This record gives sequence, C-alpha cells and structure tokens, in this order.
Amino acid sequence: MTDTVISTRPLLAVLVSFAAGMLILATGDRRPNLREGWTIAAALIKFGLVVSMIPTVLAGKVITCRLLTLLPGVELVFRVDAFGLLFGVIAATLWIPTSFYSIGYVRTLNEHAQSRYFFAFALCLSSAVGVAFAGNLLTLLICYEVLTIATWPLVIHHEDGAAIMGGRKYLVYTLTAGTGLLLATVVTYSLAGTLDFTPGGFLAGHAPDGLLMLLFVLFIAGFGVKAGIMPFHEWLPTAMVAPTPVSALLHAVAVVKAGVFGCVRVLLFVFGPNLLRELGIWQAMAGVAAFTVVAAGLLALGQDHLKRRLAFSTINNLALILLGVTLLSENAIRGGILHIANHAFMKITLFFCAGAIYAKTHKDHVSQLDGLGRQMPFTFAAFTIAAMGLSGIPPVNGFISKWFLCLGAVQAGELLFLFVILTSAMLDVAFFFPIIFNGFFREPRPDVAPRIDEAPLIMVIPLCATAAFSVLFGIMPDAVLHFFSITTHAVQQVLGG
Repeated sequence: MTDTVISTRPLLAVLVSFAAGMLILATGDRRPNLREGWTIAAALIKFGLVVSMIPTVLAGKVITCRLLTLLPGVELVFRVDAFGLLFGVIAATLWIPTSFYSIGYVRTLNEHAQSRYFFAFALCLSSAVGVAFAGNLLTLLICYEVLTIATWPLVIHHEDGAAIMGGRKYLVYTLTAGTGLLLATVVTYSLAGTLDFTPGGFLAGHAPDGLLMLLFVLFIAGFGVKAGIMPFHEWLPTAMVAPTPVSALLHAVAVVKAGVFGCVRVLLFVFGPNLLRELGIWQAMAGVAAFTVVAAGLLALGQDHLKRRLAFSTINNLALILLGVTLLSENAIRGGILHIANHAFMKITLFFCAGAIYAKTHKDHVSQLDGLGRQMPFTFAAFTIAAMGLSGIPPVNGFISKWFLCLGAVQAGELLFLFVILTSAMLDVAFFFPIIFNGFFREPRPDVAPRIDEAPLIMVIPLCATAAFSVLFGIMPDAVLHFFSITTHAVQQVLGG
C-alpha cells in the first residue's frame, strides 16, 4: 500500500495564483509594475511549492490534502501522485517564462484590459494545478470547469467580432462537454460508491459491459473536447484569435493539456488497462486517436495562418499521446505520458516565436515570413529547435517520447499504429520545415521592412529558455525536473510494477 503524507502544500499550490489574481485586481492599471510583480512572485512561489513535492512522490508516497466530505466516499480532496505531479510541474514551471513573456507582449502591443488579462491568467493557472492535483473525479470536474470559465475572458480579449465568435464557440463546446462529464461522474458514483482515482482503475465488476462502454464514451467525449479529439476539435483553431500568450497557455500549459490529462486519468485510473482490454474498447479509442493524428497533420499542411497551423499541430500531438496510452503496453504508456511534458516545452516555444514575430512585424501568416530568419535569428533558431523536437529529431526532447511510443507500438504488436506514429513525424517535418527554410534562405517580402530586429528581450529570453530546456531534456531526460523518473513511477503504479 502506498504511504500517504498529509500536507497543505497541494492546496497552497492551487491557491497562490488565486491570491495573486485578487491582488492583481486590487492593484489594477494604476501601478502596472506592482501588478505584474504579483504575477511573477506567485509564479515563483507556486514553482517552489510544486517542486518541493518531487522527492516525496519519487519516494513512492502520495501527498494528500482533504478539504470537505460531501457524501460517503465523496470528498473534495487534493492528492498528489506521480501522474498528477507531472502535470503540476509542467504548469508551475512554464508559468514563469509565460509570465515574463506576457508582460513583454502586452506592453509591446499596448494591449487593453491588461489587469483583466493577468487576473484571468492567474485563475487559469490556479485551476490547472487543481486539475493536476485532484484526488477524485468530483474535484477534477470542479477545477476543470473553473478552468473553462477562467479561460473565456482570455479567448475574447480583443473583443472584436472574431474574438466574440471564438469565445462563444469555445463555451458551447466545453460547457456541453462538461455536462456529459457531470452525468458520467454521477453514474460512476452510483455504480462504484467512490470517485477516488485508483492506479489500474476501480470500475471493473461494477456494471454490465454495455453500461461501462456508454460511460467510457461520455468520459472520453467530455474530456476529449478540450483534448481536440476529432470531431470535437473545431473550437481550438477558432480560439487562435486570442493573444499569442493565451494560445501558448491553451496549447502547452493548461486547457488542452487538462483535456488530455483527464482522458488519461479515465483510461488508467478509472477504467484501467485490464478492463479496457476486457471490454475491447481500447481498439476503437486507438482508431479514433490514429485518425485524429493523421487528419490533423494533413489539415495543418493547408493552413497559411501560423497560429492555426500550430493549432492543428497541437491536435496531432495530443492525439499521439492518447494513442500511446491507449495501446496499453508499458513503453507506449511511458511515451504517451512523457510526451505530455515534452510537447509542452516545444509547443510553448513555437507559440512564443509566433508572438515575437507578430509583436515585431505584425505578420501572422506563413507566406509572410520569408527572410525573417536572418533578421530575427534567435527567434527562428528557437522555432527550429522546437520544430525538430516535434518531428522526433534528436537531440530535442520530442525524440525520446516518440522513441518510446514507437517501442510501445512494437511491444503491443500493433504495426499499423507504429506506421501512424512515423507518419505523424513526417507530417511534422512537412508543415514546419518550409517555414524554417523560407525564413532563413529566401529574400524578405517587399512589404517587410529592410531591417527588423528581435522582439524585446523580455520576450526573446523566455522563448530561448524553453527551447534550451527542450534540448536539455532531450539529452538528459531526467535533468532538473525529473520528468522521466516521475513518468516511470506513474507507469509502475498503473501497471503494478
């Protein structure tokens, strides 16, 4: 039995950014330096709280903070296991460069409603860490829906027609999905008498196969909306009307990662590998994920808008994560979970680069980027590193997770899905490397100024830092934040190793 450590650190890690949000509102636009100081301070404190839990979890213990008992077997509880800690470390770590980057972005573009922007950002990070540390389905559902509401002001930030439409579509998709999740959670409690996440699942033997299959569909559809599983993906490219730091938040740190995190929680901690095999539904799930991988990659090829191309790339990679986990072999699960972390660092780098380009040139289409690589060399070098990683090219971290995904497909005896994984990597090359080639080797377009410098350092340093960490984690997967060890512990817990 896993040892339990009672601590308030999970709760404090959730609340610190909420408290910062209140201070941001109280400070307002009158003292912008102080307002942004609250953001930076909260990001650093959150990071310290979250990483302080790594040694305890790697020692095989679970950190628990119980808040309130509602019904027998139902309580609001934060419980930090290895899988939850992985997501928590990602969110806490990447909030730091995102905070600095956001300050540079909104000041360079003189964005309006900056206090609202930083307030909503803080609430998103609070709820994202709540999702990571949720100890049961009810706590996860509450934090998941708070994340939905907190993100909406960021999606509609520009308040023009496109932003309002994007925000409306975002709410329709995600709140409808939330209704399905609520129904699935109620049915699960009525069947099993508990909602607590259990490594290897807890639903086996509690209902007929048909009802369990229906429950599975409700859960995966509910979480799969934010994960961008087709055909529930359309809100994601539309939401690219948001400011670029918000897009980075959506794709790397919080929203879509919360969706894929929820799907993996259901697959491994509610149903479990054995039940998924008995029901035979893992094959259908793998098929949907594989279709999404290929279709999203092909759609990305046709996108001239840079952020929309990156959005379809995100859908492609999230589906790759779910495909790996659904194959249920040890290496495939390891590769899928590790890719959650690796993809976060690479994708946030790409969005940071897109934002730096837009802030300096007001160009946001792939066809407009010719020659900019020679004028913004640090930005395009970071873009190149992240694109290499997503294409599975060493020494960037994407190679490690995709290597394990390939090994896992072979281990599972599923050569068709191995072909899908390799096809995904080739598609990544196809829609990223023309951008890199044109940026470095073509002449600038006539409508681009003869000489363009880099974006402000407060934007360039974060994107260089996340690119550098992508390389570091490719060479030393367990460096600094221990992502590989945390992933290995999560896999062992689920498979009983």
